[in-house]
Amino acid sequence: MKSSRSIARAALFPWIFAFAVLIAPEPVCAAIWQATAGAQTTHEGIQALAFLPNGLWIHERDSITWTFPTPEIHTVTFLKQDTNPEEPRPARPGAGGGCPPPGTATTPDDSSFDGSTCLTSPELVDGQTYTVMFPKAGNFKLVCLVHNNMTGVVHVLAGSEALPHDQDFYDDQAQKRQAELLSDGAELKRRATATAEQSSEDAVTAGIGEIVATGDGSDTVSVMRFRDASIVVRVGDTVEWTNLDPVTAHTVTFGFPTGDPAPPQLPAPPGVVSVDSDLARHAEVASPTDDVHSGFVVAALQERGPPPPVPPPPNPPPAVGPLPQSPLTVTRFRVTFTTPGTFNYRCILHDNLGMVGRVIVRR
Repeated sequence: MKSSRSIARAALFPWIFAFAVLIAPEPVCAAIWQATAGAQTTHEGIQALAFLPNGLWIHERDSITWTFPTPEIHTVTFLKQDTNPEEPRPARPGAGGGCPPPGTATTPDDSSFDGSTCLTSPELVDGQTYTVMFPKAGNFKLVCLVHNNMTGVVHVLAGSEALPHDQDFYDDQAQKRQAELLSDGAELKRRATATAEQSSEDAVTAGIGEIVATGDGSDTVSVMRFRDASIVVRVGDTVEWTNLDPVTAHTVTFGFPTGDPAPPQLPAPPGVVSVDSDLARHAEVASPTDDVHSGFVVAALQERGPPPPVPPPPNPPPAVGPLPQSPLTVTRFRVTFTTPGTFNYRCILHDNLGMVGRVIVRR
């Protein structure tokens, strides 16, 4: 016969078990963090080429969803780590990173990245999203393949470690950083106009920008505008366009129908565009219907810092993405106008953002 003590213990056991279930720690669910890639002013003329924020701390098995709010294309790209997931800075595109150029093979949305292979999104715009899951701890550098100075890092911690920040902190940080970059862009816009006015009455600034670093990566702000976009000159005058942006390329393109499925990617043939003694490109335009193209007006590779973009094949196909570079990389382009008329031009890379201009030539 059972003792009263045994009976009491037996009766108490279910209650102890139920209490233990109630107080047992619940399994930690993987979180999905939010970030953005790029920002812009309402008129699209100032672009913040930045991951916002460009540094996040998350737990292993968490995911991050990047939203691409602008029409300027970006990618979220994690390059293969050379040794292990703790590699502080992987090779950049074209220097062994293992990623194809934009517009080719990409990694499906909701893929995972552990540093062993390259992972890259397509070129995304206008509210599209891309999510990456991180299955193991490590520090993973990311880059936009279209804008090499747009970088960041994801710090992935073990599940037992405390995270330093929550989503509200990152949202606030991203908003402040966006405001700072776009404010810098407004000041750059004023500087571009002043620089053109100080240079000559016939000078136009073809874009201006700056690179700003943080502890986790670098951000670029670029003004996608010609300053002044409309100028008046006389027959025989020469107008000079200068790109003041340290990394973003632009073109000065007359003619060539907008929406051309194969826009010009390289300078026009010799005889149409020549090279002055200071290596600036120079063309003559006699009619508003002339097709004249500057090629890429951009700072030379050695001025943009290593490593350089991938050299183009002999006949590169038209593509949006990292720009093929010419040995004659220049920041200035000149056009002499030999007849009166209104000559419209555009940057073929950013005319969708409103980067267009005109030259009115009078007798």
